[in-house]
Amino acid sequence: MDSVKTNQPPESDAQNKNKNKNTLSDSQSQNQEKNILPDSNFNSNSNHSKSQDKNNKNKKILFRPDTRKRPPDANMMAYFIFLILFALAAIPFNLTLAAIEGVIAAALCLTFVRGRKQRRRQWLQYIDSITGSVNTAGKFNLINSPLPTMVFRPDTGGIIWSNEGFQSLTNMREGLFETRMDDVIPGFPVQWLVEGKRECPERLIIDNRRFRVFGSLARARGAEQAMIATTYWVETTEFDALKTRYEESRPVLAILLLDNYEDLVKTLSDAQRSALMAKIDGKINDWTQNGLLLHTERDRYICLFDEKLFDQFAAERFAILDLVREIRTEDGQSPTLSIGVGKDAEGFGELYKSAGVALETALSRGGDQAVVRSKLDFAFYGGRSKATEKRTKVKSRVMANALAEIMKDADMIYIMGHAFSDMDAVGAAAGINCAARALQKPCHIIIREDKSAARPLIEKLQAVPEYENIFMDPDEAFLQLQPGTLLIVVDTNRPELVESPQILESCNRVAVIDHHRRAASYIENAAFSFHETYASSASELVSELLQYMVNPGDLLKAEAEAMLAGIVLDTKHFAQRTGGRTFEAAAFLRRCGADTENVQKLFQNDLKEMVARYDIIRRAEIYDHGIAIAVAGENADRVTAAQAADELLTLKGARASFVIYSNQNAALISARSLGDINVQVILEPLGGGGNSTVAGGRIENAAPAEIRARIIESIERYFETA
Repeated sequence: MDSVKTNQPPESDAQNKNKNKNTLSDSQSQNQEKNILPDSNFNSNSNHSKSQDKNNKNKKILFRPDTRKRPPDANMMAYFIFLILFALAAIPFNLTLAAIEGVIAAALCLTFVRGRKQRRRQWLQYIDSITGSVNTAGKFNLINSPLPTMVFRPDTGGIIWSNEGFQSLTNMREGLFETRMDDVIPGFPVQWLVEGKRECPERLIIDNRRFRVFGSLARARGAEQAMIATTYWVETTEFDALKTRYEESRPVLAILLLDNYEDLVKTLSDAQRSALMAKIDGKINDWTQNGLLLHTERDRYICLFDEKLFDQFAAERFAILDLVREIRTEDGQSPTLSIGVGKDAEGFGELYKSAGVALETALSRGGDQAVVRSKLDFAFYGGRSKATEKRTKVKSRVMANALAEIMKDADMIYIMGHAFSDMDAVGAAAGINCAARALQKPCHIIIREDKSAARPLIEKLQAVPEYENIFMDPDEAFLQLQPGTLLIVVDTNRPELVESPQILESCNRVAVIDHHRRAASYIENAAFSFHETYASSASELVSELLQYMVNPGDLLKAEAEAMLAGIVLDTKHFAQRTGGRTFEAAAFLRRCGADTENVQKLFQNDLKEMVARYDIIRRAEIYDHGIAIAVAGENADRVTAAQAADELLTLKGARASFVIYSNQNAALISARSLGDINVQVILEPLGGGGNSTVAGGRIENAAPAEIRARIIESIERYFETA
């Protein structure tokens, strides 16, 4: 700020220093406000010396200790106006005094204006000298930069200028400024510059040397549209080689489990068992010859290798699975492996833990496959063979006792299935409600009745007095949630598919009962988990638990029929995924009063639904490998699409079926298989899940035609890697 010179007593040195700091701060702020661009011309050494002397002189003037208070300019002008007003007011009283006051006021105002103009002119001269010096230094550093530097036009690709480093890099010291960028560096990307990025997203290779390229874009002076790009090239050849060696040498740990060992050796003699294990050991040793292999137990191996070898295994899709399966025993059985791989962990302890989780996932998906757990996600290999039943009644009894203990400790029990619940989810929930009633624990089934595909079954249960106020909407249940609540999730193991993810996140004790194969996401840290992929349905698992938790008279007829309906639904009337335990569970429910005629009535459809189902079938096409794909019309619902997928399997030559339909800006998929094609593996890349014969998926903001193309692509990949 400027001020009028007045006679004031000198201030102390400390105050003068503070004044200097304030003056410097003012100069910097005024420089920013003016936004003065540096001149583009170089100054000669003599001119630069003269400007530097002048600069020093200006600095003495500008930063000289100030001994005055400097009010703002507006305040000074107000003072002058008041002086003139006083002079005018004195005219009636004393004309001479008024004239003297007027002259003094005019002289002071003129002195102030002239002083302000002179100081502004000095500021401009000082700023010009500073910006000229900065511009000279910038150009000097650009020419003599240790980094290869090149300037070109992104629109035409013409090279404008480069320093010695870039010319040496490209071996084009002559004629470089007359060439185009593509002639010097073929395929050089410019889109990142146009998008305003500061670094090229990929490494550029010149004569087997790798470079990171930084750059910026500016508009040429005097041109409206011409843009100039300046790039700086940093060589990273040695760094990238070191990074690659580090990544390839990172340890990877795998746990290999012979998952059907007991079934293989139970009929073999000692000599036959030794011969069989020698063949298996030979296959595994050959596969891991460049790694460290330890045979820790009779059916378990631990293998340690580097990530370079893992990349080879992954490219071969863990061929050891097929190699071991080629071995045959005398009775025609084949050994199968389940492999859990841990990678990208901080230490060996974390690696072993990740491998254990991956192995557990592989077993829960049916075995005979490899599961890789990295820091971010899971990857699945194999898993296409049909799983065999391995459950025992001993395990069911142990799990029933464990579930009963957990339920006894709960103050409230919530039962929840998957969203858009079906008869299997409702039937399993009804069975758990029976156990809670026998233990005299308050219980609610969390369900959205308006979005359920099992409305007839829900209405049948609501007609029973014991089910008054048992079904509850998720929003109401969340408001009544208590700290001691136990949440039991049935017929799903994925947190994003439950009826209410909000309730799942809020409950600190969760139990899971499910028969679907485990996907990359699953409910972790469950206090109780009864996960059997060999079971036909969740209702079958619950019926096995009830045999050890309640008396036969405790199970209501409506509950027994609900669970039997769930088994009938998932087995397609006992035609698919049906084992001996399935019929045992059905027999138990039949003894508890389930009427098969009443169950059959739950599956009846009206004429409108039947017409809609056959309209979907009419749109179906049979593709390669015996796969039927149909895109439903606008009026298709979930139940109709599922029934159409089931009926498509009755077509001659059909091995699997996919029905695609839309619902609320999302594309939904209902998939079925006769067993030799794993539809869950096909839908998994699209975010779907299920098991080998029944699967589904939901993709937001997608059109059915787009999903149809993606399914065909996934089917082709499935058979290419078969």
